Amino acid sequence: MAPTEHDHPGELRARDPIQLLAVRETPLSIDEVFRAVGDDAAGGTALFVGTVRNHDGGADVDKLGYSCHPTAEAEMRRVAEKVVAEYPVRALAAVHRVGDLTVGDLAVVVAVSCPHRGEAFEACRKLIDDLKHEVPIWKHQTFSDGTEEWVGAC
Repeated sequence: MAPTEHDHPGELRARDPIQLLAVRETPLSIDEVFRAVGDDAAGGTALFVGTVRNHDGGADVDKLGYSCHPTAEAEMRRVAEKVVAEYPVRALAAVHRVGDLTVGDLAVVVAVSCPHRGEAFEACRKLIDDLKHEVPIWKHQTFSDGTEEWVGAC
């Protein structure tokens, strides 16, 4: 649909709102993700940071490792494209860590900027929830008692 005389250029969709998608073996940066979604037409930016916690299911977690299928980044893009199609996203970014992590490490950082805060919150929640359920990334937890557990996607 062509803009009307009442449309502000800032309300028009950004050319390519997907600014950053990556699966990395190196530590993640909240600042990098936040900078990637900066947009002068965005009135709201929502950011989610997933960290390694020290327990799961009532057991103490000593360490964990993330691994992924070679298609993980392509699946991240597919999920991101769905979010962009559903919400008025100005910019979107998502990075996920793989490899061995310890308690407190950043495992995933996602952010979305939209014209308004409510849209940004909703789009960010949709992004992280769908990444968790649809992207082939697996978590291998090692507990203090020596037991281990594999957990599906994210």
